[in-house]
Amino acid sequence: MSLGIMEEEDLAEYFRLQYGERLLQLLQRFPSIEDHSVSPSIRLLEKKKEAKIMHQAMGQEKETFQRRMETLNLRWEDLGVREAQLKAYVQKFEPFIQENDQKRIRALKKAKKERELKKQCTCELAKAKQEMEALQLKHQRLSAKLQKYSIFNKYLEKVVENSKFGEIHEVIAHYKTLVSMHRHLMQSVQEGQEKVERARAQLAHYKEEKENEILQHNNELAHLQMRFDHARSDVIIWESRWAHIQNTAAKKTLLLGTIKMATLNLFQIVSKQLKEASFVPVEDTHKQLDTIQQFIQDLSDIWAEVKKKEKQQVRV
Repeated sequence: MSLGIMEEEDLAEYFRLQYGERLLQLLQRFPSIEDHSVSPSIRLLEKKKEAKIMHQAMGQEKETFQRRMETLNLRWEDLGVREAQLKAYVQKFEPFIQENDQKRIRALKKAKKERELKKQCTCELAKAKQEMEALQLKHQRLSAKLQKYSIFNKYLEKVVENSKFGEIHEVIAHYKTLVSMHRHLMQSVQEGQEKVERARAQLAHYKEEKENEILQHNNELAHLQMRFDHARSDVIIWESRWAHIQNTAAKKTLLLGTIKMATLNLFQIVSKQLKEASFVPVEDTHKQLDTIQQFIQDLSDIWAEVKKKEKQQVRV
């Protein structure tokens, strides 16, 4: 299908180029109208001649094109046959190709795994070489230390000869025990010092808190003493006022008793004048005063009536 499309595109491009160039050559053979001033009949004949030549040229081109199209059709049919053969060939060998592709993919995967394994082994080998070099360097350092510390071994052997210990490892164990005891003692001393420092810090903090509390209590005590002094002065003032109030109350009580006695006497006199039985209690001074007020009002009205009659008599 793609081959046919490409052939058609090539054919169209060829025809356009060939036809355009041939037509241009034919037109260039004839002189231009603008260069010669001829009669219309001559120009008509020339045009007919040009049209005839053009028609012949186009016929030749058409025949050439038809022959080329026939050739192309034959080629196209041949290509179709070849394409069908190729498809059949591909269909026939497709399982084999797929199998080869799978074998190739498996081979690539296997090669990739082998490369990765080789790379891993190379890395492990390099790492082992580095570790071996490090161990060799460590062995050299330890050998140098062993030679350096050999004098201490000789010294310990002499210590064993001149002491109660029977072996060097007993001396070393005793030394380690002493070092451990010294470490524990130093740790205990350090912990004791830390506890003492914490206790001192707590004591200082406690003293500071108590001093602040004492200062605060002193301030409160001074404030309360000031309030107490003010209260004492107020007590003296209020005691004098209370004494004055008591004296005034005694006088007013005496005056009130006198007023009540006078009111009661007046009420009794009014009651005798009215000659009516009174149901007013002895302690109810207000009702007694109301009765006395009503009696005085009645007397005033009677007196006013008498004065009015006297005036009328005088006029007569």
